[in-house]
Amino acid sequence: MIKHEIIPCERCGCSIECKANAYTKCQCSVVQLNLNEVQYIAENYEGCMCAACLLELQEEYRLMIGVSK
Repeated sequence: MIKHEIIPCERCGCSIECKANAYTKCQCSVVQLNLNEVQYIAENYEGCMCAACLLELQEEYRLMIGVSK
């Protein structure tokens, strides 16, 4: 039985299990964003996103500022 809410990723629409009340167990917590990356994402999105979208946005930001992995 699922204990957390199933919601769509705000960016791609895929279903994700939101664990906002258990953040360290949420799939999005695997993406380590710095403060500037968080601000960049927050300027365009308000809701939860899947880890894949967060990684893509992180890379987009890093490319924009000229720093790539």
